[in-house]
Amino acid sequence: MKQVIAIFDVGKTNKKLFLFDQQYNIVYEKSARFNEITDEDGDACENVEALRQSLLDSLQEVRDKKEFSIKAINFAAYGASFVNVDKQGKALTPLYSYLKEYPAELHKKFYSAYGDETDFSHRTASPVLGSLNSGLQLYRLKYEQPGIFKSLYYALHLPQYLSYLLTGKMFSDITSIGSHTGLWNFAAQQYDRWVKEEGIDKKLAPVHQHRDVVNASFMDQSIISGIGLHDSSAALIPYLVNFHEPFVLISTGTWSITLNPFNQSVLSTDELQHDCLCYLSFEGKPVKASRLFAGHEHDEGVKKLAAHFQKPSHYYKEVNYDPSFIKNNSGAVVTDDDRGLNRYRSYEEAYHHLMLDIVRRQFGSSNYVMTDNVKRIFVDGGFSKNLLYMNMLAAMYPGKEVYAATIAQSTALGAALAIHTFWNNQPLPANMIDLKYYSSMQPMAS
Repeated sequence: MKQVIAIFDVGKTNKKLFLFDQQYNIVYEKSARFNEITDEDGDACENVEALRQSLLDSLQEVRDKKEFSIKAINFAAYGASFVNVDKQGKALTPLYSYLKEYPAELHKKFYSAYGDETDFSHRTASPVLGSLNSGLQLYRLKYEQPGIFKSLYYALHLPQYLSYLLTGKMFSDITSIGSHTGLWNFAAQQYDRWVKEEGIDKKLAPVHQHRDVVNASFMDQSIISGIGLHDSSAALIPYLVNFHEPFVLISTGTWSITLNPFNQSVLSTDELQHDCLCYLSFEGKPVKASRLFAGHEHDEGVKKLAAHFQKPSHYYKEVNYDPSFIKNNSGAVVTDDDRGLNRYRSYEEAYHHLMLDIVRRQFGSSNYVMTDNVKRIFVDGGFSKNLLYMNMLAAMYPGKEVYAATIAQSTALGAALAIHTFWNNQPLPANMIDLKYYSSMQPMAS
């Protein structure tokens, strides 16, 4: 039987199970998607029960194969999402969406009590993001549903809830707490004062580090379990393990998140106003980051292009990079933001301009956390496979080396590497990341 670690990687859209062998090759994977359900207000939210059942069923399915010996398990999931449970671990509320609109009156009440938005954002390294500041979800629960808040035993961030399902132990994790929650005072390295004054700290499980593991049992087999990680922090781990010179990682998906673990400067007011924040790494160190809703915008944009030009929804994958589409007669890049589709002669031309607009704003977003000592930019996720994105980004950073980084599932791999020493006595492999260089002078990518 092959010794493996199982990783559940739970995104907003896809929920995946991976098995890695001791050389961190993926030897098994399974993906599931669930239809969202609605909360009491009719807003879309995660189907927690379907997620719970899928996790347990997937583990049992792998166990029944008898090809693998699962030695360890860990979890990575999207942030800003709490599962509110009673003492028996039963969910008391839906898993509210971080996109749920935050009540204006409650917003005003909170910031009147705990400092203006700028001061609060500086303390907690969290831009003002409404429900995306997951701590404020608990503040809302306290005042809108006081009965449920009183019955609340612990609010578990989603990665820690997944760990609880297997281990029966409830923890809080520093990477989840330190991801734009509004909970953590970065200077004091503890919960912000409002958390204690509102009694929220009593509703949060004890804080444990990534290196803390739990002995668990599944179908009479002993398993070492991690306590789970925020997905953006997990995705950074393979790079921190492999590269020690300053770099920036642009992790792309629904959000494009630029992470600079070598930028230790305090967030400025301007940076906070432009959706910059700090994460905490799996080692508890600040990681300055900027966010852009680029993947979502790309998805919405190609839907419009497909309808307008009567092309299949995934036709953009067939478009090759052609810089002539985005240059005027003088050779300068067109900077017009107008994307009215009637002005374009073809899908290909329109798609180049959609991508140019996205990459220009990516450039602006990334520059908020970029530092002069950074010589290399790594791009992973969906846009790393997009020739237009990669060539345009390289052209905008002529003084830096731009690479498309291919990792066998960086988030899942990072969650596995976080507890490497507890299950794997083999040395870390040296070839976990494949890099493809994009030159700023390269006119066409094959």
